[in-house]
Amino acid sequence: MKGRTEGIRDLKTELKKLHKVWTVAEELLFPTRCAVCDDVTDDKDSGVCRSCIGKIVYIKPPFCMKCGKQLWEEDDEYCTDCSRKKHFYIQGTALYEYGSMADSLFRFKYASRAEYARFYGRELWEKRRRWLLAIKPDALVPVPVHPSRKRKRGYNQASLIAKELSELSGIPVNEELIARTKRTKAQKELSERQRQNNLKKAFKILQNDVKLNTIVIIDDIYTTGSTIDAVAELLLQAGVGKVYYMVMAIGRG
Repeated sequence: MKGRTEGIRDLKTELKKLHKVWTVAEELLFPTRCAVCDDVTDDKDSGVCRSCIGKIVYIKPPFCMKCGKQLWEEDDEYCTDCSRKKHFYIQGTALYEYGSMADSLFRFKYASRAEYARFYGRELWEKRRRWLLAIKPDALVPVPVHPSRKRKRGYNQASLIAKELSELSGIPVNEELIARTKRTKAQKELSERQRQNNLKKAFKILQNDVKLNTIVIIDDIYTTGSTIDAVAELLLQAGVGKVYYMVMAIGRG
């Protein structure tokens, strides 16, 4: 019995050594890259270079009480877009001013930098935790991508962010509610009216009776809100009580 116990102890010791060796080898072969500049970071635990953290422009008060867009006048409550347009969501929040993280989000979405999701998810949790916990959502729902785009890209960027945020918050991710059935044109290339037409019948609810009261939609970028609204409208029609959203970056309108 004593020999068996010692053997197990020795095996555990060897496994720990192997794990350390693998961790070092992995860092040498696949070094952590800064989510801002994409160079090998000098702070792999945070996921961004110490010098780059100051380049990020965060959304801060005053911001639109509806979409979360940065405002420039203290007395304003809503941005111009939300003052003239009805949305299907209750409220949204964004972390970054789009311009400061545009290159980062482009690489994340189109250049196989899936590892940025760890940094994004942690940032959302650290800086928007109070907002998220106050809502008490039943689930996080990432905006789905068309299967053909997912095969080409290898992942759904919104799903990766949602999963990282889920691990930190304990709020489950639900990817079984809604699917993208139409391969739409890139929204960034279209006008607001074209965006709305582009998204008609782009999504489909996968469940007839959704037993969820509060949902937070997760996506990478918010511009006019057409995509978020299209998803939110379908979720409300399916029986969801309240819909909010969180994104990494938002434009100026």
